[in-house]
Amino acid sequence: MTGVMTASEQALRRLELTIVKRLDGLLHGSYQGLLPGPGSEFGDSRVYVPGEDDIRRMDWAVTARTTVPHVRDLIADRELETWALADLSPSMDFGTAGMEKRDLVVAAIGAVGFLTGRIGNRFGAYVLHDEYIHRMPARGGRPALYGLLHSLMDAPRGRPVADAPDLAEAIEVLAAARRRRGLRVVVSDFLDAEPTLDPDVELPWERPIRRLAARHQVLAIEVIDPRELELPPVGLVTLTDPESGRDRRIRLTAKVRADYARAAAEQRATTRIALRRCGVAHLVLRTDRDWIADIAQFVLRQRRMAHLAHRPPSSGVAR
Repeated sequence: MTGVMTASEQALRRLELTIVKRLDGLLHGSYQGLLPGPGSEFGDSRVYVPGEDDIRRMDWAVTARTTVPHVRDLIADRELETWALADLSPSMDFGTAGMEKRDLVVAAIGAVGFLTGRIGNRFGAYVLHDEYIHRMPARGGRPALYGLLHSLMDAPRGRPVADAPDLAEAIEVLAAARRRRGLRVVVSDFLDAEPTLDPDVELPWERPIRRLAARHQVLAIEVIDPRELELPPVGLVTLTDPESGRDRRIRLTAKVRADYARAAAEQRATTRIALRRCGVAHLVLRTDRDWIADIAQFVLRQRRMAHLAHRPPSSGVAR
């Protein structure tokens, strides 16, 4: 007996088709996840065995240091897990373009899940929502991923909660879980801190994300709505802080709009600099852009960088 698909099921089916079909086209069907090698963890180096080992796994650093050819073993894909942190705090219930930020969070988690699932990884998630940090166990297979995405999509809208856990606490929970090395993804707007370009000021979530990156490959996905970058010339408006619920009426004069745009630019620069300090990959997705194309461009860029980083050193002989 066949049942009628719910709106959530139809949305998830469209999401899967969009991710798989369009990324297959943009990446020519050849990819192993969002970052080079998330499904294959490098193990220890060992002496190269001619005729048996793949020279593409040559460990050039150890080879140069010992003058003996070495390769790095890989841990099988099936032994790895991918974990994501989905920020569904009240600030994500906002959007003025094609979708809300929370919809883009679900889309980003879906992209990570569908892509890593194709190389055999199990997928789990932590969800920052209201006063809780929910844990969804890592499981393999498409039905489990669909169940996780259903839960994200059907989650109630966020509400102001006193002493609710913040992004730093949620990342700390993710980092504290002692699991096998693999890919860790944090999807958030990273709007937890006041903007500052002082290089000596550490943001609240920096230390936990640095701790996470010490053991895992980390991808930070920053979700942005264009109205967070600049305000329209609409006169008197009421602005609401989604985290606290406080309202404030303000007239959007040219000066106010210019000050807001400057503060927003500083906020994004602060996030970009902090993530670079943490040594993690950083992908920006916007509600007013083609997020699938942005993911594809990011993957291709990461591949090029990985290829250059692992290319054997030239002999330096002039031709």
